[in-house]
Amino acid sequence: MDSYINSHELHHTEHSHDEEGNKMFGFIVFLLSESVIFLSFFAGYIIYKTTTPNWLPAGVSGLEVKEPAINTVVLVASSFVIYLAERALQRHDLVKFRLFLVATMAMGTYFLVGQAIEWNGLEFGFTSGVFGGTFYLLTGFHGLHVFTGILLQLIILVRSFIPGNYDTGHFGVNATSLFWHFVDVIWIILFILIYVWQ
Repeated sequence: MDSYINSHELHHTEHSHDEEGNKMFGFIVFLLSESVIFLSFFAGYIIYKTTTPNWLPAGVSGLEVKEPAINTVVLVASSFVIYLAERALQRHDLVKFRLFLVATMAMGTYFLVGQAIEWNGLEFGFTSGVFGGTFYLLTGFHGLHVFTGILLQLIILVRSFIPGNYDTGHFGVNATSLFWHFVDVIWIILFILIYVWQ
C-alpha cells in the first residue's frame, strides 16, 4: 500500500513538473513573439531616422535626457527588486516577498508617472511627422507593457494571501518576473535608440 502511495505521489510530482515546464515554455514563446513585434518597431525606427529629412518636428532640437535617464535607472533597478521577491518566496518568506513586490510595483508606477509627465511637457504630438508617430508608438506600447506587468504583480500579490497558495509551484511568480525583466531590457534598447542616439 505504501509502495502504491509513494508511486502515485511520485507520478503526481513528475506530472506537476512537466505541467510547469510546459507553461513556462509557452510563456517564453509568447515573449519571443513580443520580441519580434518590438524588433520590427526598432527596425522601422532606425530606417525612418536614417532616411527621413528633417527627422525632428519643427521647433524641436532634441529630447530632454535627464528625467528619462532617472526613470530608466528606477525601472532597471526594479528588476533586481523583483528578483529579491522571487528569492524571498523560495525561502517561503511571504512578508519579504510582498514587500519587495510592492516596491517593484511602486518603481514601475514611478516610471509610468514620469513618462506621463514627460509626454505632457513635449512640444510635439502623435501627428508631428514620422518622429512624433514613432516616438509615441514605441514609448506608449512599452508603457502598456509596464502597466500590464504591474497588474500581473498585483494579481500575484493578492494570491499570496490565499493560505497555502504558494506552498508548491510558483509559475505565476516566475512568469511575471520574467515578463518584468523583458520589459526592462526592451526599455534599455528604446532609451538608447530614442534618447541617446538623437
